[in-house]
Amino acid sequence: MTTVLEITKVDMVFPTPKGPFTALKEIDLKIAKGEFVSLIGHSGCGKSTVLNIVAGLYTASTGGVVLNGKEVLEPGPERAVVFQNHSLLPWLTAYQNVELAVKQVFGRKKNKQEIQEWIEYNLKLVHMDHAMHKRPDEISGGMKQRVGIARALSMQPEILLMDEPFGALDALTRAHMQDSLMEIQSELKNTVIMITHDVDEAVLLSDRIVMMTNGPAATIGEILNINLERPRDRLALAEDPEYTHLRSEVLKFLYEKQRKIENITQHKDNTDSKKNSRSSNAAA
Repeated sequence: MTTVLEITKVDMVFPTPKGPFTALKEIDLKIAKGEFVSLIGHSGCGKSTVLNIVAGLYTASTGGVVLNGKEVLEPGPERAVVFQNHSLLPWLTAYQNVELAVKQVFGRKKNKQEIQEWIEYNLKLVHMDHAMHKRPDEISGGMKQRVGIARALSMQPEILLMDEPFGALDALTRAHMQDSLMEIQSELKNTVIMITHDVDEAVLLSDRIVMMTNGPAATIGEILNINLERPRDRLALAEDPEYTHLRSEVLKFLYEKQRKIENITQHKDNTDSKKNSRSSNAAA
């Protein structure tokens, strides 16, 4: 498969009152065109920082991101972001919220009729064409998030970046949104990078799951390939032994292997500290 995105040797260091804080250390990842990749890990492991660097909202301290052979230095319409908060403008209808993005990207490329058809097409993709003229306060949380996804898709991005897009939804709505996202990706063949804390969601949706170690200096601990056939049926997968195995592998990393990594790191830090102490004493 063709590599569309390369994250190479990315470190991210933030200044703090107590000195530099290393959030990420040597993040290396290649993502293929049309691939669905989930980032998973405990809170504070730098998942959102990775996403923000890819989005161009942060600049890596060292290393960088290349999209289709071009270095990512700032935000751009080829990378659309869907946040946990839908971020819709409350005084505009669903149609008008999507229209803002479409006019920004295609204002000079599409005529009025084409713009209207494109907006309606994207709202139909997320099953919101019936409520396109309603404002955010007139629709449910799940429907708002559908509009947010439609707005992102309407930009026709190379990469769809999703930061826990269903985290604030109830279980049933979340399941419906996951099914919709699978339908959309199957139709559009989007490249998707999604942050999630939900192991079942990651296994259900992904082609690969990138499991991150805890911070500080978080990095990629393991990458798990999800070789489940598509289209995927959540009810059928519930009794699939391969699905159960994959789910177990993610849980093992999060709650067992992660602990071993922390112990190894702690041992190394203690060893380095003792060496430095001995060196200081010898010098004295």
